[in-house]
Amino acid sequence: MFKKLLTLLCILALPAFMNAVCPPPGLHITFQRGYIKPTKPGTPNPKSPVLAPTVYIDGNVLTFETPCDGCVLQLVDENEDVVYTTIIPAGTTTLALPSDLEGTYELQIIDGDTLYYADIEL
Repeated sequence: MFKKLLTLLCILALPAFMNAVCPPPGLHITFQRGYIKPTKPGTPNPKSPVLAPTVYIDGNVLTFETPCDGCVLQLVDENEDVVYTTIIPAGTTTLALPSDLEGTYELQIIDGDTLYYADIEL
């Protein structure tokens, strides 16, 4: 009986250890946070810290470790022109950026009035 219980506990704990052992694909993107003009008057800044999304990039593929459901994703070039925009669908864990874009872009993820941004190389 004890061996069966121990085996069952080991099997249930295995997924937690697999995440710790397997590194996520690509390079971690370190976001900075800013605020855009609030859409509702009198919208206060959050009282608790807002955590930036955890996103990795490998080539032109983004991998989302934290959900960004319904957020707007934009790529902005050096002239501050938006060259690509999309809404991140619910449940998205990976998103391929256009393969014809090359160079350095600012990746923006807009969540309501909060803007997360970082420079990426495609």
